[in-house]
Amino acid sequence: MVFVDKTPDVFGGTSVGNSVPREHHSALMNWPMVQTGKPGDPDVQAITSSGNGLMRPLEAAAKKAGVQLLLQHHMNAIYREGTTTGRVIGISATHLGKTVTLRARKAVIIATGGHSGNVNFRRMFDPRLTEEYLGSAGEPWSKQDASGELAAMAVGASLWGLANQTGEFGANLTKPGFVGTRYGYVNLQWQPGSPMFSKAGSAGLQVRNWQDLILVNMLGKRFYDETGPQFSSNDYNSINPYTPWSPKNADVKYRQINWLNAALAGIGDAHNGGGPIWAIFDADAVTREKWNPVPPNVDAAGGFFFSGTTLAELAAAIKMKFQRVPMSPDTLAATVARYNSFVDSGTDSDFGKPKPA
Repeated sequence: MVFVDKTPDVFGGTSVGNSVPREHHSALMNWPMVQTGKPGDPDVQAITSSGNGLMRPLEAAAKKAGVQLLLQHHMNAIYREGTTTGRVIGISATHLGKTVTLRARKAVIIATGGHSGNVNFRRMFDPRLTEEYLGSAGEPWSKQDASGELAAMAVGASLWGLANQTGEFGANLTKPGFVGTRYGYVNLQWQPGSPMFSKAGSAGLQVRNWQDLILVNMLGKRFYDETGPQFSSNDYNSINPYTPWSPKNADVKYRQINWLNAALAGIGDAHNGGGPIWAIFDADAVTREKWNPVPPNVDAAGGFFFSGTTLAELAAAIKMKFQRVPMSPDTLAATVARYNSFVDSGTDSDFGKPKPA
């Protein structure tokens, strides 16, 4: 494994701490990228941070050491010896429709892969995280179905690290980075060359400037400043100046970041979850963003992208699994007219969007 030759930084998934940048990164090198299926540009392979630069060398080393990798196996249960307090002796798994059992020689290590794709499991921590929130990190190649956690809990294990779920900070809950696609996870865009693209189905349109669109809930109403960021994190320089062990750090002004809370708030119909959030934009925005809003860049067949020659036609076209109430054409038209009046006046009287464009 090769590390990127640069000073530590704070650009990884969980880089907490105000005192100093602390993360090194594995270099991509010549390993193919999962999102494209191809190696990176030779000029930047040694300076591009990538999880592939970590996992592929580990895979190669494990195979060289004689480790057996069992693909297409799904772990379902952990076995104990005798009673529920006996030592763990193995697991059961499903392979191509058949159940297999594997006896442990010394131990069972559960590398769960996550649980955010399991709607019921994640809703234990926040009931607003209902099924319409898609595109967990790694999907669709990793469903993150909580099977590891559930199997461990079934034999008496406890959960740890619940702050990742309940803490409103960092990249645990993210504002989408891509629109028009099921998989809008901010740090991963699937490309047609990827071996996973047949499952992803679309790449999405990356939003470079949130002034180029407005965001509405399923009623067709705006709910927050579109340029609002996701939850912040406790990283280097997020408190500045920062003095270790000093009570003066408590004097830093608190800045509320509520885009995600507003998106999750719902429409007042006694349902948890906010429903779909729609990005509304016009042909001029397409030109500014340099988008090509056709498949496979957008998922029209799956119900994640719609178009119309008028706002009324657009609202009437929006039909998909998670749209539990129809969008009113009149409401969408009124929302756009009101927003355009904010553009003319230079002031967003509803949500304080800076210099609405």
